[in-house]
Amino acid sequence: MLLNRRPILNDLALLLLRLIVGAVFIFHGSQKLFGWFDGPGIEGFAGFLEQMEIPEPMVMAWVTAISEFAGGILVLLGLLTRLAAIAPLIVMIVAIVTVHPDAFAVDKGGMEFALTLATILTALILAGPGRISIDGIVAGGKREEHTGRTTTRTTPPPSPDNPPPPTA
Repeated sequence: MLLNRRPILNDLALLLLRLIVGAVFIFHGSQKLFGWFDGPGIEGFAGFLEQMEIPEPMVMAWVTAISEFAGGILVLLGLLTRLAAIAPLIVMIVAIVTVHPDAFAVDKGGMEFALTLATILTALILAGPGRISIDGIVAGGKREEHTGRTTTRTTPPPSPDNPPPPTA
């Protein structure tokens, strides 16, 4: 109920989620793409995928690395957020099913971390990036704000000086 009365708290919550999940994907994507932060680089990651018997390991290594790195940047910035979150979400679903299916706890090689990231990405796809984002700035006054049970439009209500549009 508090969040419905204070939309800025919703926006701050979405900003925090975007910043953290975006940074995580930039980090992991850069490990795969560039070998940064003691990562395997694209060749090493393709070798890992080959050991897992993933078809076309080099192609899938590039797709995965770019999905994580570029998706992370876009999500962090809040640019094309809903669309940008789809690729890393698919990567996490594939990781859960192929790499981590046999355990939950991350210390046992389980899906805990991938599932958490997938859940945050799903929440961002459903909720959007919030107003503290490039998407939010671009949308500006073009969207409706929902607060509690009422919907307020950013355009003025009809008046003698501003009549409603004719209906057909």
